[in-house]
Amino acid sequence: MKGQNLIEETKDFFGAIYAYVCDDDITDIDYNGSKLWLTYSNNYRECVESDINDEFVEQFSARVSNAVSKPFNKQYPVLEAETEFLRITIVHESVAMSGRTFCVRKSLPSVRLSEETMISSGFCDSKTLEYLKDCIRSKKNIVFCGEPGAGKTECAKFFSRYIDPEDKVITIEDNAEWHYSLINEGKDCIELKVNDVVDYSKAIKTCLRLNPKWIMLSEVRSSEVVYLLECFSTGVRGITTLHTDDVRKIPDRMLNMAGQLSGANMENDIYSFVDVGVLIKREDVKENGKHLAKRFIKQICTFSRENGENKVTMVDVENADTNNQEEVKENNDQIRDKSPVEACDNKGEKVSVWKGRGTYYEKKEVI
Repeated sequence: MKGQNLIEETKDFFGAIYAYVCDDDITDIDYNGSKLWLTYSNNYRECVESDINDEFVEQFSARVSNAVSKPFNKQYPVLEAETEFLRITIVHESVAMSGRTFCVRKSLPSVRLSEETMISSGFCDSKTLEYLKDCIRSKKNIVFCGEPGAGKTECAKFFSRYIDPEDKVITIEDNAEWHYSLINEGKDCIELKVNDVVDYSKAIKTCLRLNPKWIMLSEVRSSEVVYLLECFSTGVRGITTLHTDDVRKIPDRMLNMAGQLSGANMENDIYSFVDVGVLIKREDVKENGKHLAKRFIKQICTFSRENGENKVTMVDVENADTNNQEEVKENNDQIRDKSPVEACDNKGEKVSVWKGRGTYYEKKEVI
């Protein structure tokens, strides 16, 4: 039995923005205190004329506040709410100097990315696409990273479709974004939502009693990273996201998030149990008078611990597949199994290897 939803997706509730809420092509509705901005699924962004005024914003805030039974005033200046497919954030004018602002973000039970659009839009090339699909098929633990709004979750949702249909998947999130059971109809899935009683750490520990093959954590933010690594160490596979601007920073970010819970061997565990890092990049550009958000895979790396050494091996995103594709499907570690010189000679490409927290040489980034 699902929890009761008191926010009604009706014209009476959403008023002047109801048409935008109903438009599946619109992904984000942002009001900055004076102007309304819309973001579309094709990454086009525009400022539109609207009937939004202070009276509407006040009434809309009150409806949301009442629906979720949360105060909204100077003492509680941030109001958050959600429906099955919407996330609403309202910031009080005592904090937002430009005036009361709100954002309505959509997370529809669909995958906006497709193989065709990923290639045609420049999100990635066919070799990178096949490489990451093979990483999923060969059950690699993957961390998708990037800055807020880069598209980490959408990318993770797309590649999760290549999980074996017979594998049991458990998703853990605070806001419904994965929609795994809806976009993967018929697959074995349990969807958990964290709250004040069951936090991420407890949810991850609970998962181990539910016999999963995969755990999909919407975002790793804090000390729950310790329990996620413990899950990985048992053989459970996983996909998660985190905020960072370089795949080589993933280990340090995880260590920092663990805080005092990080043990002496945690760094080694990261390199042992996290297999692949993927950086999603977003660049805001203006073309032909239109504001566009260009998203693309900028970096891929593999992590490994061999002979007492922790390594990060950068993979050329333009040539992410290997000479022997069948070998990749069995074991995507063949690049990181080589020394830095061997990896370059065998692949005919320049890679960079980062040993632990030491120095590394940069490969030329492909944008």
